[in-house]
Amino acid sequence: MARRTLTPRTLRLDLFSRFSRLICGLAGLRTHTNKGVGAAGRPAAEKQNKEPRRTPGTWRERNGACAEPMFWVQCVGARQAYGLHARTESLRAVVFEQYQKARTQFVQTVAELATRPQNIETLQNAGVMSLLRPLLLDVVPTIQQTSALALGRLANYNDDLAEAVVKGDILPQLVYSLAEQNRFYKKAAAFVLRAVAKHSSQLAQAIVDCGAVDTLVVCLEDFDPGVKEAAAWALGYIARHNAELSQAVVDAGAVPLLVLCIQEPEIALKRIAASTLSDLSKHSPELAQTVVDAGAIAHLAQMILNPDAKLKRQVLSALSQISKHSVDLAEMVVEAEIFPVVLTCLKDTDEYVKKNSATLIREIARHTPELSQLIVNAGGVAAVIDYIGNCTGNVRLPGIMMLGYVAAHSDTLAMAVIVSKGVPQLAICLSEEAEDHIKAAAAWSLGQIGRHTPEHARAVAVANVLAKLLSLYMDTDSSEDLQVKVLPHDSKARRLFVTSGGLKKIQEIAADPGSPLQEYINNINNCYPEEIVRYYSPGYSQTLLERVEHYQPVI
Repeated sequence: MARRTLTPRTLRLDLFSRFSRLICGLAGLRTHTNKGVGAAGRPAAEKQNKEPRRTPGTWRERNGACAEPMFWVQCVGARQAYGLHARTESLRAVVFEQYQKARTQFVQTVAELATRPQNIETLQNAGVMSLLRPLLLDVVPTIQQTSALALGRLANYNDDLAEAVVKGDILPQLVYSLAEQNRFYKKAAAFVLRAVAKHSSQLAQAIVDCGAVDTLVVCLEDFDPGVKEAAAWALGYIARHNAELSQAVVDAGAVPLLVLCIQEPEIALKRIAASTLSDLSKHSPELAQTVVDAGAIAHLAQMILNPDAKLKRQVLSALSQISKHSVDLAEMVVEAEIFPVVLTCLKDTDEYVKKNSATLIREIARHTPELSQLIVNAGGVAAVIDYIGNCTGNVRLPGIMMLGYVAAHSDTLAMAVIVSKGVPQLAICLSEEAEDHIKAAAAWSLGQIGRHTPEHARAVAVANVLAKLLSLYMDTDSSEDLQVKVLPHDSKARRLFVTSGGLKKIQEIAADPGSPLQEYINNINNCYPEEIVRYYSPGYSQTLLERVEHYQPVI
């Protein structure tokens, strides 16, 4: 065999041949054309008919190589191996892309279906909760967020689905992800927590037990206003149930951060933060004092005249919840100079703003004569009377009760209500309103106005209120509470009923024995001594004169 001459060109070709064989070996492919099927999917017989063209005078022939050169066959095998690898990678990419699209479409469809109540039962029966749970930890952020949104919408529908979220151990996943994920997921997770907490104190307690409150408080420090809003909203729904849950929110350090939130420029965040402060304050004086100590009153008072009606609702509600607990808290609210600014809210176009404003005035007036006198001096009584005349239904109720609280403190304050023409307005409420609890409040307020002196009682009687009170008392459709308010069981009210002529008027009614009307008259008469009833009965004076005539003096 002739010795091969090694040149740079032959060295390069030899290295290339070795490299090709290395590629074929790594690919695990057989390069011999007489076995199996080719890399391109053609049978070996076809490949034998289409062998690579070899040019005479190649380096192997020139150097006397006696073996069949496999160089070009190996090159073809290498190219085929590379093509197979590329197609495998492409196929894998397509499969994963389709899987991701399917997951995305699933969670989006479920989230969309959950917006319509008629679909909820079907989704629940299909076990959608267990299908959504693993998607909360999906590698794709969009799928995580949409699955959380779907869970929130389902849990928001009823307490059974909310309880399914708790029993399915979904809350720990949400709490973990709430601290780690992006702002979109945080908002969706906070929505789920809020949807679960809204239904009952037990479900809200489950959220507290899984450590969600601390994580939500951390979210109050987030840079994104939407995350702060979602976290504050969830905390409010937890706190509104009872004092224990509110205390858990306070202990987590939420109050100072909520006070900072009401100072943010975003109106939506201000609304939710004020609402949460209101929910925290309503349960006990201690919780309300915590809110006050954080400096909330000054910031809330500044927003009373904000043009946004929904914000004013929450601000007035928060101030009223703080004021109701004690004289000291009410005085602190008054010291924030809310009068006479708050009186302008009684003329607001939004009914809830008017109602919450009247509620705030009522909660301040009920504590002491001094606070009531301050309201009278600011023109509050006249403003409330106008407010009662311009609205109907439950919106009237806090204003009606406010007049009663003011009048109850002293005869001077009661006379201020009379001078401001409060009695005729209360009489209108007594006649117009359909709800018994509103009529009962009006009757109670009229009793507080007229109970002080005969002059006060006369002012009530002149407004033709007594006849209406009597008809309401004898009405079989009237509630027991209304009847009690009409003739309450206390000495001052019984005295007022006598001095105003009501008892005498009842004795003049001619009722058939055994009739329901006679039973009502007897019930009223049983509230008084027998001699008083006889004294005001028709003809009693004549009976006394006859006894005088027939009396035989003892000498």
